Amino acid sequence: MLNVLAQTAAGEMVEGLKAIGAGLGYGLAAIGPGIGIGTVVGNAISAMARQPESAGMARTTMFLGIAFTEALALIGFVVFILLLP
Repeated sequence: MLNVLAQTAAGEMVEGLKAIGAGLGYGLAAIGPGIGIGTVVGNAISAMARQPESAGMARTTMFLGIAFTEALALIGFVVFILLLP
């Protein structure tokens, strides 16, 4: 009986550690896209401040860059969710 309880506790511990690992992995995977989005927006604001007449084109390009960078974060999220089971 004691052996069964120990095995159950060990199994729960492994599941908990998997969840913590997946959370940490996704957190680390989100650092790069976060930095990328900050860079894209910062450079777009700089471009709009220098040439206000081209703000529309810079804004469109900025949103495309944000979308592509955000896709990396979503891919990281999906990969670490799939690694959980």
